[in-house]
Amino acid sequence: MTNETSQPPTAWRYCGNQIKLWRERTGVTREELAKASNYEYETIKSMEQGRRRPTLRMLEVADELCGARGLLIAATDYLKPEKFVPFAVDFTQYEAVATVLSSFQNQLIPGLLQTEATARALFNANWPPPDDETLEERIATRLARQSLLETQTKSFNFVIDEAVLRRRVSDRETHVQQLRHLLAIGAPRHITIQVMPATGAHPGLNGAFVLLQTPEHEQLAYEEGQAMGRLYTDAQKVNMLAQRYAMILRRALNPEDSAQFITKLAEEL
Repeated sequence: MTNETSQPPTAWRYCGNQIKLWRERTGVTREELAKASNYEYETIKSMEQGRRRPTLRMLEVADELCGARGLLIAATDYLKPEKFVPFAVDFTQYEAVATVLSSFQNQLIPGLLQTEATARALFNANWPPPDDETLEERIATRLARQSLLETQTKSFNFVIDEAVLRRRVSDRETHVQQLRHLLAIGAPRHITIQVMPATGAHPGLNGAFVLLQTPEHEQLAYEEGQAMGRLYTDAQKVNMLAQRYAMILRRALNPEDSAQFITKLAEEL
């Protein structure tokens, strides 16, 4: 089960195409629509091609210029921001029901462990930048996912590379708060957080991944890149990543030493 590529949401593409059809049918140029809605020509083009989410303002202006009598504005209800990037939807569905989650991260603090300030800094760094509505929806969704950690009958295991813990994604105070948050959230017995020292080579250098086990004991693995995500059910692939995780655990600090490491790092900043 893989996602090699992703396209913008179908609703964006369909709505954008409807705007284009109405505009061309009534002889309204793209330049005229851009001027009337106070958008750049390329922005209108991106919306019509479905690469950007059509905004309410653009729909209202297009509806009036094209005499659509509310038919274009009616699309608003179908253009709510997507909670997840399309390629991560399958993963989040399995994550929600998994009884065991084991994660290795060598670039970012795992989303389940991020503070709001860290999540906001990371989403703000995305390119192309999301609109404000999408940004707030994605932040709220990421924070809501963290309620999964409250289920004490599930097991959550995180190994985080030392370099990630030292990288500030925002100011010093935000970073210290994030480190202290890791200490607090890793205290319950069903959650373990371990640090991978930034010395020597190990299998985790090839990239981050997550292992999942469902209530039916199905084993899955997930890898994510810049613009793609892969969810694996193939036993051979999952087993290979499980072996890598086992080797990573051998090199990582134990939970107690990891907590001391994070505490010391927070004090030194």
